[in-house]
Amino acid sequence: MAENFPTSEYVDIMLFSEGTYPYIKGGVSSWILQLMKGLPDFTFGVCFIGATPYLNGKKMEVCYEFPPNLKHLEVHYLFEKETTQTSPSKRKGNKEGFKAIRKLHRSLTTQRGQLPEMLQNIDFYFQDVPFEDFLYSQEAWDFINELYMKNAPDIPFIDYFWTVRNIHKPIWILAQIVKNLPSAKIFHAPSTGYAGFLGALSSYTTKRPFILTEHGIYTRERKIDMLSADWIEYKKPSLLQQPEEYNYIKKMWVDFFDKIGLFCYYRANHILSLYRGAQKIQIALGAPEARCDIIPNGVDVERLMRTIALREDPPKPIITLIGRVVPIKDIKTFIRAIKIVSQQIPAIEGWIVGAVDEDVEYVRECQQMAISLDLKFNLQTFENNKATQSFEELQNNPDKIKFFGHSDITTILPKSALQTLTSISEGMPLVILEGFAAGVPCVATDVGSCRDLIEGGLNEDDKRIGLAGAVTGIANPEALANEYIRFLSFENGAWQQAQKNALTRVQRYYEQDMFLQEYRDIYNEALPLSWSELKKKVFAYYAPNKLPYPKIKIKRFTITKYTTTPNRGSA
Repeated sequence: MAENFPTSEYVDIMLFSEGTYPYIKGGVSSWILQLMKGLPDFTFGVCFIGATPYLNGKKMEVCYEFPPNLKHLEVHYLFEKETTQTSPSKRKGNKEGFKAIRKLHRSLTTQRGQLPEMLQNIDFYFQDVPFEDFLYSQEAWDFINELYMKNAPDIPFIDYFWTVRNIHKPIWILAQIVKNLPSAKIFHAPSTGYAGFLGALSSYTTKRPFILTEHGIYTRERKIDMLSADWIEYKKPSLLQQPEEYNYIKKMWVDFFDKIGLFCYYRANHILSLYRGAQKIQIALGAPEARCDIIPNGVDVERLMRTIALREDPPKPIITLIGRVVPIKDIKTFIRAIKIVSQQIPAIEGWIVGAVDEDVEYVRECQQMAISLDLKFNLQTFENNKATQSFEELQNNPDKIKFFGHSDITTILPKSALQTLTSISEGMPLVILEGFAAGVPCVATDVGSCRDLIEGGLNEDDKRIGLAGAVTGIANPEALANEYIRFLSFENGAWQQAQKNALTRVQRYYEQDMFLQEYRDIYNEALPLSWSELKKKVFAYYAPNKLPYPKIKIKRFTITKYTTTPNRGSA
C-alpha cells in the first residue's frame, strides 16, 4: 500500500516508470530493478505513472521487494479522476498564457523539439494557465474551436473537443508531480511518452541533467496501439461514420506522442538505446545524433550458466516463449507453429511463461485456439498471475500448449530446448540473453534487436561468432515451424552449434557488469554537474544538424597515464 512506500526528500537519481515498475513484472521493470540493485552506491527514487490503479478490473499490486537503496517511491494515475475539485464556472482565461499554448501547437507541426520557453517554467501550469482555465475558460473554448475549424471541420465537434481535453489533461497532472518531487541530482526515464516528458520538465525546472534510455521506440509502439485501438467510440452509428473521422482522432494521439518524443530528445543530455537499429530510428525521428549512444542490456551470465547442468542430453522438445500474453507478442502465431511442428514431432510442447493479467480476453482466445487445434484439453485458471496448477502438475499435463504465468526462469530454461519470440514489436529482449546464458538457442521474429542478438550485430567479431538461433518474418507460423524442426533434429548438429555460439556471444558482449559499469560512469559524471555543464562535457559541439564527421562512441573508462620517468621508489 502507498503508506508503506519509502519516502525521502533527496535521492541521487529519480527514475520515471510509465506503467512498469513496481506493478508489472519483466521487461523495463526488470531493467529498473537490475539498475538499482547493481548500483548500490547510488540512492534512487521511482515515480510511477499509470492510467488507473486497476488492470482488468483488479487493483494492481506491487510485484517486487524494494532494494535498500530505493529511498523514494510515489505513484500517480493520469486518468483516474479530475485533478481539481472546482465546479465548472465562467472564466475568461489568460490571453498571454494561451498565446504560449498556441505557440506550443505550432511547434508540434514542425520538427523543432524545444519546449516553448514559457512552458519550460513550472509556474506556467499553476499561474499563467491553471488547469481550471484550460477546462472552463472562454480562451480555452476559443482555442479548441479555432483548432477544430482549421484542422478537422468534417468530424463531429464533440469528439474533437473531448480528444483535445484528454490529450492535454495529463500535462497539468505531470506538472503537479514535478512540482512536488523530492530533490534529485539526475533524472532518468526509460522511455519518451509521459515518463520522458516528466524527465524533461523536471530537468527544465531544476536545471539538472536528464538521461533518456529507450528500450523500445515509444512512438512506434504507441502508433501500433492507437492504430489498432477500438476504445475511441462515437455516438454516431458506425454505418454513418466517414473513415476519416475515426482515423483523424487516432492521428491526433499519434502526433501528440510523436512530438512529445521530440521534446524529450531535445532536452536529454544522453539519448541511449539498446541496439544500433533503435539508434537509427531515434535519429530518423529527430534525436540529435551527437547525443545518441548505445548501452546494451546485460545479464548475470554466471548465475544462469549454472542451470546448464540441469538440462537433459538431448533436451526434451520443449519450446518456451517467455513474455506477456498480449497481442503484441503474437502468441497465436506461436500456437499455430506448434501445431505444424506436432505433425513431425509428436512429443513437442509449447510453454508460454509470462503475465496473464494484462489482457484476460486475449489469454482466453489463445487457450481456445489451442483447444480447437487439439493442442490443449481444457482452459487453465490463474491466480496472482500464475497458473493454479503447480509446476510439476503442468509439466506432467498431456497438453502440448501450457500457460505457466510468472515463473522462475532458472526452473524453466533448463527444461527448454529452444526459446522463441513471435512478437510484432520488441526493443532488446532481455529474455533472449538470459536464454543464451542458460545455453538455450532462440528462434525469433525480425523485430527490435532480435536479429542482432541471434546473428551478431555489434561488430564484425560479433558476426564471426555465428548464429545463435534463427530469425523469421512476423506472423509466419510455417517459417517458425521449419526452424523449430531444424533445431530439434539434434543429430544434424544445428542445436549444438547454436548453443555454443549463444554462450560465446553473451559471455563476450552482454555480461551484466559491463552494462552496470556504463551507467555507473554516466551517473558519476553527471552527479556534480548542471544540465548545461554536462551538455558541454558530454559533447561540446551539440550539433543541430548531421555531424560533419562520423560519430565515434567515447567510452568513459579511466585512462592510465604512463611515463618514461624512472620511479624513484622502485628497487
